[in-house]
Amino acid sequence: MLSADNLLRGLCLVAVLVGSGCASISGPSDGPGQPIDPASIADAVPQVEPITRAGNYTPYTVFGQTYHLLPTAEGYRSSGTASWYGSKFHGRLTSNGEVYDMYQMTAAHKTLPIPSYVRVTNRDNDQSAIVRINDRGPFHGDRIIDLSWAAATKLGYQQHGTAAVDIEVVDPAAWQLVQHQAAPPVAAVAAALLPGDYLQVGAFSEPDLAHLMLVELIDKVPYALQVHLDAGRYKVLVGPLIDQTVLDSARQRLAAVSIDAFKFANQTSCAVSKPELKC
Repeated sequence: MLSADNLLRGLCLVAVLVGSGCASISGPSDGPGQPIDPASIADAVPQVEPITRAGNYTPYTVFGQTYHLLPTAEGYRSSGTASWYGSKFHGRLTSNGEVYDMYQMTAAHKTLPIPSYVRVTNRDNDQSAIVRINDRGPFHGDRIIDLSWAAATKLGYQQHGTAAVDIEVVDPAAWQLVQHQAAPPVAAVAAALLPGDYLQVGAFSEPDLAHLMLVELIDKVPYALQVHLDAGRYKVLVGPLIDQTVLDSARQRLAAVSIDAFKFANQTSCAVSKPELKC
C-alpha cells in the first residue's frame, strides 16, 4: 500500500506527464494547420499571483532524474535551447491543473515556481515575448523551456523544432508599475459632458497625473470615471450620476476610501480641503 508521501509523489509525476514534460518533440506538423500573423499575438500580461500548491512539489523525479524547484524566481536568467508543444497536448491538463491552450502565451519549465513570468528572446532574430510558466518540462535532451505554439510563432520558430533563446524572469509588480508610468496621456477634451451630476476628485495640470489617479480609482468605486479638460486643468470626474441619491451614495463611497469629492459644474468655482484639488 502506498504511503501518503509516495502517493503525493505519484500524483505529482502524473501531473507532470500529462502536461508537456514527457515529450517535447513537437515539430511543424504539430501546429493547428492554419498560419497566424505573429504581430497579432499579444504577450502574456504579468500579474502578481500566489504560488500554486499544484505543480510545485519538490523534489520530483522524471525519467530517473531528480529536480529541485528554485525557492524564488527573482533574478533568474538562463540561455539554451527552447522547444514548443502544440496540438498533441492541446486541451490536456498542465502540471498545475490548468488546461493547456496552444493559442495562449504559456510555457513549461523544470524548476521555476508556478506561476512565473519570463521574457524569452530568440537569439537568431532578436524577437522576444513574455510567457507565463504553468507547466513542467521539457524532459527531452538539453532543452531548457517548452513554449506554447503561439509563443513559438511569436518568436518565429514554429516551423522548426527548437531555437536558441535567452530567458529572463519578469517581476510582475515592477512590470505593472512601469506600464502605469509609461501609459500614454489620457485623451481629454473640453467637450460637453453627458447629462447628470458629477463629483470631481482631482484636478491636475498634467494629463498623466490625472490618468494615474483614474487608474487608482477604477477598482475602488463602482461608477463611471473620466478625465475632462476644463479651464486648462485635467479634472478626474466620477459620473454621470443620475440623481441626488446616487450622487450622495457616490460621495460616501469615495469618503470611505479617503477621497474628497465635491459636485462639479462647468464655469463655477469651488473650495476644497486639499490644495491639489483646486478648481
